[in-house]
Amino acid sequence: MNPIEAIRTDACRRTFLRQGAAGVGAVALHSIMDRTDAAEKSDVSVPRWRGVVQPLHRTQRIRRVIHLCMAGGPSHLETLDHKPKLAEMNGQSMPESFTNGRQIAQLQGRELKCLAPQHPFRPHGESGQLLSDVFPHISTLADDICIINSMQTDQINHDPAHTVMNTGTSIPGRPSMGSWTLYGLGSECEDMPGYVVLTSVGGGQSQPIAARQWHSGFLPSRFQGVEFRSQGDPVLYVNSPGGVGLANQRQVISAVQQLNRIGNEAFQDPEIATRISQYELAFRMQSSVPELMNVSGEPDHILKMYGTEGGDGSFASNCLLARRLAERGVRFIQLYHRGWDHHGGVKDGAKRTASLVDQGTTALIQDLKQRGMLDDTLIIWGGEFGRTPMAQGSGRDHHIMGFSMFLAGGAVKGGLTWGATDELGYEAIENKVHVNDLHATLLHLFGIDHERLTHRFQGRDFRLTDVSGHVLHDILT
Repeated sequence: MNPIEAIRTDACRRTFLRQGAAGVGAVALHSIMDRTDAAEKSDVSVPRWRGVVQPLHRTQRIRRVIHLCMAGGPSHLETLDHKPKLAEMNGQSMPESFTNGRQIAQLQGRELKCLAPQHPFRPHGESGQLLSDVFPHISTLADDICIINSMQTDQINHDPAHTVMNTGTSIPGRPSMGSWTLYGLGSECEDMPGYVVLTSVGGGQSQPIAARQWHSGFLPSRFQGVEFRSQGDPVLYVNSPGGVGLANQRQVISAVQQLNRIGNEAFQDPEIATRISQYELAFRMQSSVPELMNVSGEPDHILKMYGTEGGDGSFASNCLLARRLAERGVRFIQLYHRGWDHHGGVKDGAKRTASLVDQGTTALIQDLKQRGMLDDTLIIWGGEFGRTPMAQGSGRDHHIMGFSMFLAGGAVKGGLTWGATDELGYEAIENKVHVNDLHATLLHLFGIDHERLTHRFQGRDFRLTDVSGHVLHDILT
C-alpha cells in the first residue's frame, strides 16, 4: 500500500469510529425505547432464501429427505443381499477371477477365503423380499421399501467414502447434498435450520464423522448443515444467560445487525448476508429448539413404537426427533449411527448394531406413513460402502464393488429389489447404481434437473453429480 492509500484508509477508519459510534448508540437507544414488541420483532434486512431453481425444472414429488447414515459400512451380506452360493463356499478360497486386479483394503496380499452369510434370510410381505433376521422390525416393511443391491462407490476408506456419499466426489471442499438442496430450493421453516444432523453410536467400532460431511463447501455458509447434539442442550448456548430476556437479546441483535447491514451494503459479501440471517435464525431458535426437544406431549403409544422416552442420545430418539423436525419444515435431515465397522466378529456385531437401529427406523417410516407424510418424504438407509465376501478373521473388510441400501416413501416403488451382485456378492452386475445416480434421483424427486443445478466457482460450473449421474426412473412410481 502506498503512503497516500494508507492515509486515506486510516482516515476512513477514524471517520467510521467517530461517526459510527453515534450511529450505533442511536440504534441501541431506539431499541430500548421501542418496547412494545421488542421480543417478537424480526429483522427482515435479508430476504428469506427461496432457492435458485425458479421455476422448478419438473414436478416436485418430495418436500424433504431423511438420510439414515449407517456409518462404518454395514455388510450387505448380513442385512439385505441374500447369497446362498457364498454359504456353500464357506471356508473355500475365493476364486481369483473375482478379485484379480481389484482394489482391496486391508486384505491386500493375504489368502482370501469365503465367509458365509452369518444370519439367515427369509421372504417377507406380499412382495417376498428377502431380508436378514437381524431386522425383525424392518422386515415388516418389505412391501414399503425398495432394496438396491447393486450400489457402487469410488473410495475404499471411511472418510473419503463418506465424502463421496455426501458430496458426489472424493475431493474435499465440495458442497454436501443437503447444502445443494437448500441452495436450489431454499428452506420451508422460519425458526429452524433447513439442514439438521444428529449422531448416535453403538454396536461396533465407531468411526469418526467430520463436520465437513455436511458443510456447504464453496456455497455460502448459510446452506451448511447444523449439528444438533442428541443429549443435553441440542445447540450450545441456545439458552440466554441468567438475567437476560428476549427483549434484551433483541436489542443486542438489532444493534449488531445494523453494523452487519452497513458491511453488506458496502461489500455485497454473501457471508455477511449469511451472518445477518443466521443471527435472526439463532434468535428464533431460542424458542423453537426447546419446544422441539420436549417430547412430553408425544402419546405413550408413539414413544413405545419408537422404543424411547426421548433425550437419551439413541438412534431411536433421533428418529423421533427427525419426525418432529420434518413436521416443522426442515428440508434435509441426516441421522448418523456410528457402529457398523465390523472387521472382526461380524456375526454378533451385525446383530447388535442392527438391534440399535431396527426399531427406530421402522417406527419413523410407520409414523410418517400414518401422518400422511411418507409420500412426500424420501427415506434413504445405508452406509458409505459394504463389506467383502472374503473373511477378515471373523469379520469382513471394506468393499466398494457392490453393496446395498434401501429407499422408502418419496414416489419410490415399495416391495421392489433392484439390481444384483454376482453369486458371491462381490460385484454389482445388474442395474448398477453409483452414488451419483442416487444424487441425480434425489434431485429429480425435488423437481430439479441435476445437470442444471450448478454453481460457478474458480471458473468452472460445478454440480452435485459432477459429470455423471442418471435418474433411476425404473424404481419410481
